Amino acid sequence: MADFTRNNLDKATSPYLQQHKGNPIHWQEWSAEAVEYARKEGRLLFVSVGYSTCHWCHVMAGEAFEDKEVADYLNRHFVPIKVDREQRPDIDHYLMAFCVETTGSGGWPLNVIMAPDIRPVTAMTYVPVEPKYGMAGLIDILQAARDYYEERKDKIREYHPPAENQTNFTKEQVIKEIKSGFDDENGGFGHGMKFPPHNTLLFLLQYYEKHKNEEIRHVLEKTLDVIMMRGLHDHLQGGFYRYCTDSSWTIPHFEKMLYDQAMLLWVYSWASKVLGKYEYRIVAEMIIKCLEETFEGDGLFYSAHDADTNHEEGGTYLWTKTELENALSTGEFRRLAELYDITDKGNLEGKNHLIKKEGLRLDDIENKLLKIRKAREQPFIDKKVITSWNALAGIGLLMAHRHAGTAGAKEKSELLFKKLMEKHYIDGKLYHSSLDNNIQKNEFLEDYASMLLFASLLHEETGDKKGVMEELYKKTMEFKKEHWVENKVGDFIETPAQQMDHPAPSSVSLADFAVFRAASILGNEAEKPGYGKPLERDFASLAALISRNMA
Repeated sequence: MADFTRNNLDKATSPYLQQHKGNPIHWQEWSAEAVEYARKEGRLLFVSVGYSTCHWCHVMAGEAFEDKEVADYLNRHFVPIKVDREQRPDIDHYLMAFCVETTGSGGWPLNVIMAPDIRPVTAMTYVPVEPKYGMAGLIDILQAARDYYEERKDKIREYHPPAENQTNFTKEQVIKEIKSGFDDENGGFGHGMKFPPHNTLLFLLQYYEKHKNEEIRHVLEKTLDVIMMRGLHDHLQGGFYRYCTDSSWTIPHFEKMLYDQAMLLWVYSWASKVLGKYEYRIVAEMIIKCLEETFEGDGLFYSAHDADTNHEEGGTYLWTKTELENALSTGEFRRLAELYDITDKGNLEGKNHLIKKEGLRLDDIENKLLKIRKAREQPFIDKKVITSWNALAGIGLLMAHRHAGTAGAKEKSELLFKKLMEKHYIDGKLYHSSLDNNIQKNEFLEDYASMLLFASLLHEETGDKKGVMEELYKKTMEFKKEHWVENKVGDFIETPAQQMDHPAPSSVSLADFAVFRAASILGNEAEKPGYGKPLERDFASLAALISRNMA
């Protein structure tokens, strides 16, 4: 039985939870036991969701969760619970849906106050300790939530996230809305911060390969070129950061996520073939270099790299002009300055984040700078191994073999599938994650669906995956009720599966696509996936387009 008068995160298998084990707050992991304790004590739950490489999670941790007054208040009046969103996508999806529906926005850290029977009461993201930025202080919010609950506890309704959206769009509607959302000045879609639009690009590549529409080619090349040349790309080591904070793709949020590497490996490999641009093949090969050098451990891939180094965002990656001049000969620096935008003032707090003017490489100079950069202190790596993200990486490797002809990529993909099945598929159950070979024993749709899709694609290359496909197909279909559900766990609400294809493909889209492909191979009946809402469910639309081309 847990001791709820202490912080119990020292027992956690999550690097994110371990980061909070020294807080004065009596944090607990999510469990049926913790919820039952809250019910018996009549206390509200304070559920804080984040992940280990999240910059604003670190900010709130340092400000609020180290604060003695905040800790005393939470420990007296709440059962505080920390959740790693990467370990518990079901809890994260449920609480994020509530947050977005009730506040109009979301993000991490995600903090939700819940009744002892886990009805959500109120939600918020980053909150300061003292009032600032036009926000109330955390203790004031906690007190107001307690008062609200005491006054209206019988009127607080259960929350049920919306189930699947209808996929009743047409191909022409999807194309029209994607074109209308295109930022022709900067590339990408929308006019605020820019995330890499993996799923939209995959859909457009499939569409262009069949229809050879020059307007779509322009959207693809403009976006792929700007992502390749500007601030999202790590030009020295390969791979990509999570998103850019500006519309012109200049300054990134410096964390590196496995799913971004996986999806962009798929995108650039396919683009190199469909658009016939050799530089895209080089980008794909550099992603593989990034994966092998910085993500790989014992044949599987870690989940993420932190945005910060020593509490400085991007600290590992930035250069002053003087540092670059001292690192290189006069001739080398001249060549570097011809290809990259480098100034005395820099583009981020007096330093230069390297951005290219053209899609060329200076391998000798870039490798020299990388060697110097590797000697610096490196960002923290979350060494958690997530099944679904590794499956996407395996698909990316397979696409590098299939479309870019990358040597050894097929063999790497096959080995990754074998390792995942050996380590995470135990006694007929596919588990979500592990850390140092300690398995997190939760089953989620996203893992079964991504592994089924991976198996179906590998089978086209090897011809030997029918047996495992049959197993994964049956297990995936166990998540199909009136609609797809995300979780098969005993400590939380049965949650509708994630639908939004951003940034990674959603569980629903993966499941629809994987089930259709596997059924086609196994000779089972399967309904073709439908086209999804443009710019929100473009992996669903990719699946719809491919399934119709297969027919």
